[in-house]
Amino acid sequence: MKMAKKPDKDEYQQHLRLVLMGIAGVGAIGFTIQFVFSVITFGR
Repeated sequence: MKMAKKPDKDEYQQHLRLVLMGIAGVGAIGFTIQFVFSVITFGR
């Protein structure tokens, strides 16, 4: 069994960027859904 090694700086930044893009993506989807439904209810 191989021992896990600490990620180097480039690998850490790549993972951090991926995680932040995922969080931003989920937030953007939630914002879009909330915005669309607020426009739909405002149009009534």
